[in-house]
Amino acid sequence: MTEEQKSSIINSGKEYFRSTLIPNHLRNLEKLSLREFNVNPFTINYLAAFLCGNTEPESLAKALVYPRVLGTSFNTSFGQNIQVFISQLAQLTGNASGIDGIDIEFVDAIDGRRKYCQCKAGPQTINKDDISTILGHFKHLIGKARLDRLPIQLDDLIVGVLYGEHENLSANYRAIESHYPVYCGAEFWERITGDAQFYYRLAKAFGEVVEEDGIDGSQLLQAKIAEIAEEIRNKEGI
Repeated sequence: MTEEQKSSIINSGKEYFRSTLIPNHLRNLEKLSLREFNVNPFTINYLAAFLCGNTEPESLAKALVYPRVLGTSFNTSFGQNIQVFISQLAQLTGNASGIDGIDIEFVDAIDGRRKYCQCKAGPQTINKDDISTILGHFKHLIGKARLDRLPIQLDDLIVGVLYGEHENLSANYRAIESHYPVYCGAEFWERITGDAQFYYRLAKAFGEVVEEDGIDGSQLLQAKIAEIAEEIRNKEGI
């Protein structure tokens, strides 16, 4: 893959964050209120004291808001919207697939064989039901290849996991891997681009969007913490 093509993928990834993930993240932050938290009164005071050294309303609010805004909600949004990025990736690389159950097709930069790939977000993002679905799609393609005399081998059908480490793949991925290769994170991106460092370049580029667009999340975060702290003050017990 040329440097120009790799730059196009990076720019597409930035646009995915800019147009899809960041607006969703900001909307989720804006609508956040105390009633949306399932507060455990036995743990929240400890967490606030652990984080801030006290159990004042602002500290309680931080202990609620930080994990939600900086972790759970954003990671969930990434997984839910990943097909947007996968579609962009397929179009940019000219590797969109018209085969049911296959997201992209590409010539593997390592072994030179054409791969038929179903893409997933991360190493823990499929459930048990997905196993039979993925295996079913691959089995159908193998049968079609035999009828059409296409030179497809079992290891040409792969699952590509966009981020993470291979050692952290869930048991559901391991079940698939007993039949077909599962490539995760850097190893997956290297097979697409031929660049062992591309995965890390792409990850860094996502963070650059905040600086490029001048987004000051700290002010938005502090404003929301102050708002929820006020809700806590007006509520008896938490």
